[in-house]
Amino acid sequence: MTSPRILLIDDEPFQLKLLSQQLLNLGQAHPVDACTSGPEALLVLSAPTSGTRLIFLDLNMPGMDGVELIRQLVALDYLGALVLVSGEDERILETAVRLGRAHRLNVLGHLSKPIRPETLRTLLELWSSQVPEAIRAAHVPYGAAAVQRAIVGGELVNHYQPKVDVATGSLKGVETLVRWRHPDDGLVFPDQFIGVAEQHGLINDLTHIVLIEALAQARRWCDAGLTLRVAVNISMDNLTRLDFADFVLSQITRSGMAAHDLILEVTESRLMTDCRAPLDILTRLRLKHISLSIDDFGTGHSSLTQLRDIPFDELKIDRGFVHGAAQNKTKQAIFTASIDIARQLGMQTVAEGVEDQVDWEFLRQQGCDLAQGYFVAKPMSAEDLPIWLADWEARRPGLMQT
Repeated sequence: MTSPRILLIDDEPFQLKLLSQQLLNLGQAHPVDACTSGPEALLVLSAPTSGTRLIFLDLNMPGMDGVELIRQLVALDYLGALVLVSGEDERILETAVRLGRAHRLNVLGHLSKPIRPETLRTLLELWSSQVPEAIRAAHVPYGAAAVQRAIVGGELVNHYQPKVDVATGSLKGVETLVRWRHPDDGLVFPDQFIGVAEQHGLINDLTHIVLIEALAQARRWCDAGLTLRVAVNISMDNLTRLDFADFVLSQITRSGMAAHDLILEVTESRLMTDCRAPLDILTRLRLKHISLSIDDFGTGHSSLTQLRDIPFDELKIDRGFVHGAAQNKTKQAIFTASIDIARQLGMQTVAEGVEDQVDWEFLRQQGCDLAQGYFVAKPMSAEDLPIWLADWEARRPGLMQT
């Protein structure tokens, strides 16, 4: 395999020299190439022996700008990582990052000029921890027949991500996240098969399996002395059949769990075109004291209209407005507004995507109720939860000191 190379693209030769020196100062040993224009960079990347695995791309260049070059990288099926660089407004940089990721490029993040060595070091560490080819290869397209076999064949398994109280650090519940234990490909994540299930009428069977096992696991934890609120994701497609509420209520009764201990997280990957059945089902479930959470608030179709029309009692703030909000005025404004709306409506708030200590301290300052993210814990099997909990309890006192 060709040794990984780094490619710097900037129309200013001084900036190229400066970034090259910064990489050298940080101990970066990979070969570095430099180009002063998009067309020149494309010639380098088109070479069969290019070996480029990381690109630093300046957005504002004459001729072919960085946004145009992003399109060209997609056309070349570029498999490496990408870092966007600019002296422009940070919001423009963030939009460009989202554009690259929408094209399914592996965009590590962005650098604002003048480049801070600590930010550059963080991005290099992130790149070093990745295997770019594996990231792209993991996205294997699965058809409806394969997903149906997984459902019928018992290949779906639940993992659980803890949610903790921000004020006390105590474990309050878990979110159920389905995985596919594929016989050949290993553990497959839901973004690779949930959409297929929705498109081909398989989502009801899938949701039933996930819900039944989640409630059974909650019962096992309860019997072991650990009472947790368990959240299960449901699609708007689940809410087109009026018998869905009866199914949920029957499973609550069968499990012996309290209705309040089940949270249904409504994820709107599709627009609700006919509101009658969803409103019927969700109103009945709330009357029975099952909690409803609006997931990924502020994205997709999860909006103020849904808060107005549906009796949610929990608001989950999307990770895009959580991680890094302490240092980003735009994210901070949206996060604060979301918290204020939830408070006025008497809703509990959950912040997704809490990735580090800075995020955690920001939530404490804002008075958010619950935290969920890799800083707390990654999704895990039910068997691993007690092990994680022991480690968390050891960490917890230190997190409450400040």
